[in-house]
Amino acid sequence: MEKIKELLEKYREGISYIFWGVMTTLVNYVVYFVCTKAFGIDYLVSNVIAWLLSVIFAFWVNKVYVFRSYGTNAKTMVREFGTFVSARVLSGVLETGMLALFVETLHFNSDVVKIAASVLVVIINYVLSKLIIFKKQEEEA
Repeated sequence: MEKIKELLEKYREGISYIFWGVMTTLVNYVVYFVCTKAFGIDYLVSNVIAWLLSVIFAFWVNKVYVFRSYGTNAKTMVREFGTFVSARVLSGVLETGMLALFVETLHFNSDVVKIAASVLVVIINYVLSKLIIFKKQEEEA
């Protein structure tokens, strides 16, 4: 039992990142389907709403539960949120670009490319979050 505790603590951040990533995906899908099915909102508008709410959700859970960044002063919050959203926009553009290149130009299977691009995006988002966005530092004044 002690060995399991040690392993869980050793890999807590990665396990937590995966768990909260799944929860963020669920938030995205639930919001999207509620907007389109329950409220009849256009699918593109629904997708933007779902993306925005899931990014806000992801920011909070990554900040608090994954990377344990507890800085709450305005400067820290603005820096973390701004870089988090910027990283998500960047990775979204990267994913879309990969889909366009490999599916439209090179005629690869879109399902395979989507999965491969998603894996790359998850890795990029984790690295950016760990090394830049929620980097351990003294709380900024």
